[in-house]
Amino acid sequence: MKKSLSLPPQCPDDLDRLQSYPLKLMQHQNEPTLQLVQKINHIIANNSATTLMLQEIARLLGNAFKVDCCCLVTVSASTAASESIAAHWCSDEYLAMPYPGQLFSTEHLLMDSPVVQCAAEPFTIEDISTIQDSLVVGGQHLQVPIRSVLAIPTRFAGQINGVISLIKFQQYDWSESEKQLLNFVESACAIAFSQVGQINLIASQQEHLQKSEQHQSLIKQLTILSRSNLELNQMLQLAISSTAESLQADRGLLILLKYKDPLFRAQTKKQVPKAKATVAAEWNRNVPSGTTSKSDVEPQSFLVSECSLCQRVFTDSGKAVVIEDYTDFQDMVTVASLFSVGLLPSLLLVPLENQGKVLGFIVLQQKTARSWQASELNLVEMVCAQMSNAIIQSQTLRQVQTLVDERTAKLQSSLELQAKLHEKTRQYVEQLRELNHLKDEFLSNMSDRLRYPLTNMQMSIKNLRLPGIQPERQARYMDILEQECTKEINLINDLLTLQKLESKQERPQFETIDLNTRVQALTTNLNSKLSAKALTINLDLPQDSLKIQTELESFNRILQELFTNACTYSEPETVINVRAYHQVEQLIDQVIIKVTNTGRGISEEEATYIFDRFRRGKGGRWTPGTGLGLALVKSLVQHLNGAIAVESTPIPNSEQSQVCFTLTLPQFSDESEL
Repeated sequence: MKKSLSLPPQCPDDLDRLQSYPLKLMQHQNEPTLQLVQKINHIIANNSATTLMLQEIARLLGNAFKVDCCCLVTVSASTAASESIAAHWCSDEYLAMPYPGQLFSTEHLLMDSPVVQCAAEPFTIEDISTIQDSLVVGGQHLQVPIRSVLAIPTRFAGQINGVISLIKFQQYDWSESEKQLLNFVESACAIAFSQVGQINLIASQQEHLQKSEQHQSLIKQLTILSRSNLELNQMLQLAISSTAESLQADRGLLILLKYKDPLFRAQTKKQVPKAKATVAAEWNRNVPSGTTSKSDVEPQSFLVSECSLCQRVFTDSGKAVVIEDYTDFQDMVTVASLFSVGLLPSLLLVPLENQGKVLGFIVLQQKTARSWQASELNLVEMVCAQMSNAIIQSQTLRQVQTLVDERTAKLQSSLELQAKLHEKTRQYVEQLRELNHLKDEFLSNMSDRLRYPLTNMQMSIKNLRLPGIQPERQARYMDILEQECTKEINLINDLLTLQKLESKQERPQFETIDLNTRVQALTTNLNSKLSAKALTINLDLPQDSLKIQTELESFNRILQELFTNACTYSEPETVINVRAYHQVEQLIDQVIIKVTNTGRGISEEEATYIFDRFRRGKGGRWTPGTGLGLALVKSLVQHLNGAIAVESTPIPNSEQSQVCFTLTLPQFSDESEL
């Protein structure tokens, strides 16, 4: 019976101990046996590739024991290196055996079956179970049924770390010498299995470390991303693409929820809400970066009530939902069509949660079944936490920005309103100042107009009282009294007429007059004024006498004022043109009278107020008058339902202008009722 003997793990002189161990323990063994161990040690020392090393040892043992096949399978109780590695060697005769299509079956590997023998003594149920499991792993690709097996589990540091299986495809009785030899090489093979296990463990730890670095890099990248100034949709797209690519998923979806009841809290109620789920970002491994996917053009959406997979997030208190293969659950779980579980049956769904409210989901899918590791689930949960905070921050900033924009708009509107009010107030104050100035000017002018005739009348009366006054001087003073009295009466009458016209107390009394005759008569009265400035008046009247229905008194006063104004402001030795004609405009009969003189031009600003009461053009400020003439003309024209306008046209190469007043009066028929 073989005594149990093991070497400490990772001992630096394991090979030396293995070489000296057979000499001390089994001195009765022959030299070929020791050479076999030395060859195994040589293979271990000169091979770094784990699979190649085990294959070389399997070839060496297969030839040494003259078996049909030798299989070496690693066994590990460590979760970090739980995947077994198998290496086998088969003889040349195996390749010529006529057993096509027949695969190895585990039905013959029963614990009490004579086909499987264990070289270790005493062997345990654990040894047989380990041997059977290793045969399933190592013999699954054999095309010939196994008839006889001699196997031994190898131990290193007190733990089983591998199995050596010698296989015969025919019935065979294993000799004691073969069992002793297999026991003898077990320690050397245990070191080989240990070295393979160590290499696998290191590789697994390096892979784990690399994944950890990738995960840390992902978290750092998402942290920087959440603090950037990118729009929410861009940030979500970058987040899901980085996460899915880092975890080597085939597809990633970031889905946001829109609740019909904004106050719904899934964690407290554990009820399925009335909410609409919309794909906010999507990444596919087969879609090149920068290519527009369907979700970019037309967002995909579904109702949460139509997807029991999403409902489980609410009924299971926000836990992640993992489905390794949807085909195993398709009768129990309904999934929205956009998940395409027919092509991507493996699915991981983790909720985006903030203060008990589910904001959406991160979904990762695979084409093949996948078992998610705890570290990967933790990583996705951390990503979800960061994305939830980013979404809440974005929504908060959007709400704050909206509030700021609204208040800014209101403030801007208020400032604009205040500016308009200020401008209107300024204009009103300016108008008041202008009116006050006009009032002062009017009062000053009116005082002069009133005082000057009264002064002349007073002086004439005093002179008439002088003793011994001559009759001719007495007659002259009487004429002065009459003239000045007439001026006063006319001025007062003009003021009363303006007041009466503005109050519209009377309607015009129309009558038919001969326009040619009235114009000629009124111009005849201007002879003295025309002679004083050497002016000439030119009449352009229709050959046929033009009849017009109007109020005679008002008509006479209008023309009289226009003619007087033309004489007053004409340059000496110029011509005053008076033109009258009939026209029909928009089915309305009209009589047009134009009075044109040559003199100082009227600016656009002056034209806006020249017809106002007590307003005079800049050129008339030093000309005698009250400023009531044109205002009276405008009021009388409006009284007759007509219109009055002024136009100033500069004369080329001259400082003078042609100033034209255009009078438009309606032409009523004799049958019209006035």
